Amino acid sequence: MASNAISGVGTKIYRRKAGEWEPMAEVNSISGPGMSRETIDVTSLDSNAGYREFISGIRDAGTVSLSMNFTHDTYSQAKADFESDVANEYKIVVNNPTKTTLQFSGLVTELPLNVEVADKISADVTIKISGAVTLTDGTPTNPTNRTICTIKQNLLKLWGYQQRITTKRP
Repeated sequence: MASNAISGVGTKIYRRKAGEWEPMAEVNSISGPGMSRETIDVTSLDSNAGYREFISGIRDAGTVSLSMNFTHDTYSQAKADFESDVANEYKIVVNNPTKTTLQFSGLVTELPLNVEVADKISADVTIKISGAVTLTDGTPTNPTNRTICTIKQNLLKLWGYQQRITTKRP
């Protein structure tokens, strides 16, 4: 069976600024969201199976970590989010046919700069997610020939219908 794996190349992360989505440039890797769930131990003396019993607790959407090439613009953008006390909106768009999107609000909690003698200067950004992560599929950016043919057929049907109406008028 063939794999349905997807390469990470082309995946992008965006941040919302003044109502518009702007890409965060020079990102080398994205890790997360690292979601988890707390559990509450409800084992009692009546529990007779010999195992602890748990119920669901609060969920934590975790963090998203970015590794980026340092440029003044990328670092400045991340630093502005770090300095803000208000959660910003972000979205990760996976480079698959349906453009799977993970959207969330979060606060930049860490912004270390990495400078080494024999390597590029880089910055790591950690975003603590506030609330839930929304997972959606977008619209394919390259419609297939079948989609184009269906649209064309529908337009021709509509045009034919319009032609019949115009020809029946006196």
